Amino acid sequence: MSLLDQHCTHGAPALDAPELATLLAQLPQWRLDGNRIVRNYEFTNYHETIAFVTALAAMIHLEDHHPEMLVRYRHCSVAWTTHSAGNVVSMNDILCAAKADALYDERTRA
Repeated sequence: MSLLDQHCTHGAPALDAPELATLLAQLPQWRLDGNRIVRNYEFTNYHETIAFVTALAAMIHLEDHHPEMLVRYRHCSVAWTTHSAGNVVSMNDILCAAKADALYDERTRA
């Protein structure tokens, strides 16, 4: 089943290092930064950045899994970690990262 077809689950456990490496290989723009996965999205202007953040917020609400975000004029940095799993990366983070990438691709496709 595709990452995009799955949904976050309450109590998702931490991923071990081999699982995380395998899953991150499917998300090449994401990098492990300590106990979280991080990606920076780039846009041509602030309006596009905020439109992406708004679309991302709708997905976040549906999945009930919330990232840290830093919004700038033409950039939005997103970081996922699962607090309930001990502040480490879980499958919920991977699923939301994949969905965020799909939103970004959809919005920036020319």
